[in-house]
Amino acid sequence: MIVIKLGGSLIHRAKELVKEIIDYSEASGEAILVVPGGSVFADTVRKVNASDEASHWMAILAMEQYGYFIADGSEAEIVDNIGIEDVGTYILLPYVLLKKKDELPHTWDVTSDTIAAWVAHKLGARLIKLTDVDGIFLNGELKKELRAEELLGIETCVDGELPRYLIKNKMNCEILNGNCPGRLVNAFKGNVPGTLIKG
Repeated sequence: MIVIKLGGSLIHRAKELVKEIIDYSEASGEAILVVPGGSVFADTVRKVNASDEASHWMAILAMEQYGYFIADGSEAEIVDNIGIEDVGTYILLPYVLLKKKDELPHTWDVTSDTIAAWVAHKLGARLIKLTDVDGIFLNGELKKELRAEELLGIETCVDGELPRYLIKNKMNCEILNGNCPGRLVNAFKGNVPGTLIKG
């Protein structure tokens, strides 16, 4: 099982990426679960200045809106749980699942990055984050590999909670640029052309 966080910053390419994922899943027999980012829908939540509690659930509903968008016109199956038994490509609508298992802090430090990590942990799955940058840059240098501890307290392309979650659960996360055709397929085959965060 592979869990892919499909970043909201890739909204312009998201449907192409879903097709790449479906093609790979069909060719490889791999089950792949896509966790949508919040994209422009979560940006709207940020603008209304609600409490952390309300914003948390509103932002998760924003993920669902992006999920419907990226699934539209594709052969991916929309699901609201992680009890996946068959191979194929699935797109998670996370609201019902997270309401049942409310285990993450309700702050803006927890975005779809940490939610995807939580899902991957539950499934014992490989975690890939697709975003619009090449990986993690520290002091202007792209890091091919680093420890999650190195990201604590600094602003990068991952949310503030993700490094702590990876450390706590001894998980890894691969960061890839979804704007570059071919990188995702290369990563599927074991060549990570981005940053590997080791928890």
